[in-house]
Amino acid sequence: MIENWTKEFIIQRLLAITLLVVLFILCFQVVQFFIVPAIWAAILAYVTFPIYKFFHEKVRLSSNFSAAIMTVGITLMIGVPLVIGIFILQQEALSLITNLIYRVKVGYLDVPDAIKQLPVIGQPIKDMLWQINKNPEGALEAVRVWVQSHLYYGKVALDVVASGLAKLGMALMTLFFFYRDGINLIRQVRQALRNIIGNRIDGYIDSVGMTTRAVVYGIGLTALAQALLAGIGYYFAGAPSPILFTIVTFIVALIPFGTPFAWGGMSIWLLSQGHNIEGIGLGLWGILVISWVDNLIRPIVISGATKIPFIIIFIGVLGGLTAFGFVGLFIGPVVLAIGLAVWREWISQHKNEIFSPKEVMLDETADRKTALQADANVVEITDDTITKTHEK
Repeated sequence: MIENWTKEFIIQRLLAITLLVVLFILCFQVVQFFIVPAIWAAILAYVTFPIYKFFHEKVRLSSNFSAAIMTVGITLMIGVPLVIGIFILQQEALSLITNLIYRVKVGYLDVPDAIKQLPVIGQPIKDMLWQINKNPEGALEAVRVWVQSHLYYGKVALDVVASGLAKLGMALMTLFFFYRDGINLIRQVRQALRNIIGNRIDGYIDSVGMTTRAVVYGIGLTALAQALLAGIGYYFAGAPSPILFTIVTFIVALIPFGTPFAWGGMSIWLLSQGHNIEGIGLGLWGILVISWVDNLIRPIVISGATKIPFIIIFIGVLGGLTAFGFVGLFIGPVVLAIGLAVWREWISQHKNEIFSPKEVMLDETADRKTALQADANVVEITDDTITKTHEK
């Protein structure tokens, strides 16, 4: 009877676990596309939640209206620069293509002498320019054939752009619900994790929150400051489309040590165009001012707030970028912060065993000596007692 009940119980458990695994896989397949937008929305909501609380608690607006104000504000902050950047990029690309086609048609396509004098690649570039200027119509026809044979890559690029815009829209829509229902959602997640791990999960969640806020502020403020300073340098150096390159610099600056590729590339381009003073000035501005801001703000904001070594944050940012894409800039440091919190908790629980082995051994040796001395005293007392008893 017990064996039959045990078998039935085991079978029921296996079926339940199988169904849960299948349900989890199906749910993952359904929400897979929305995971990254939801993570972006969660990060934005968490970082800006104090502003939402201001509207909801201080101004006493309803939760729906406060969430709507925040969502519209975030949408404008992201959408307006994005639209401006796309418009400027389109105009610059159209102008560049039109200029190139005109130069090819008139047979005057050229590059700066500094590029033609480069070793290894300088001579092939001069030969290619001579062939293009010799037969402009043939060169344009070759370009048309190449473009037609590679239209598939253009379709792939458009699909990527459309997918990115769809994810952005989904993230902004999800952001509204994170503002409105974020507190209840965090309570449910906290209670669910507490049921699994225990009360220690509260410390882990606090560590995640602190790390997320510090990383977002550290990376975001650093990128914004570097982009603004680079934009000033672009403007005074006479760089083409300084607003567009400022936006590009902001995106590149989100990656650690990526900013020099932005202002450094512009400095090299100015030097290649013969603007030596402007190119050298922009390079010095980047080295002495822009990079100095990166070395100052990022470590202070991130490491100072989280008490986490900056090297761990740096590894987390680059590793997360490699593993999860752009959103990994924030996921990577958070994951390592959780690991570091677990490590510190384990160390604190076993610090006596790890950090004081010699003291423990000395204490044990002292205890043994004391015990032996006590035993010897007992033996001596016992012998004296026995001797006195015999005498009596």
